[in-house]
Amino acid sequence: MSRIPLESASRIIAGAMAKGRELGLKPLSIAVLDAGGHLISFARADGASNMRAQIAIGKAGGALALGVSSRVVGTMAAERPTFVASLASLAPQGIVPAAGGVIVVDETGHPIGAVGVTGDSSDNDEIAALAGIEAAGLSAQR
Repeated sequence: MSRIPLESASRIIAGAMAKGRELGLKPLSIAVLDAGGHLISFARADGASNMRAQIAIGKAGGALALGVSSRVVGTMAAERPTFVASLASLAPQGIVPAAGGVIVVDETGHPIGAVGVTGDSSDNDEIAALAGIEAAGLSAQR
């Protein structure tokens, strides 16, 4: 698979939402982007705050822009805050340096898109993103 089709994006969102319900997480918002950073699909759970779309897209888009998960971007921000802060104005979707943005790869390890989840703690957001990717039968970048 060289891209994430809408049907798979819908499965990612359903799987991430299901994981959120299973764990009793706060209302989640999930964005699925293609490899170029374009939005394929987005869902916001009832009760999610109003800026969650931008945060979810920023986590996924930032991961794609730098080629690493948003968790790693967070580590980079702690080590090189000026560098990561300067990227915000360059990245079309912004960059959110907190766990929850995960790159989706094909069977050869090449990025085909990314998932961004926000709403609970960053660690829980990442757990939901990974569950969504797995539910769609896809793989996360390692």
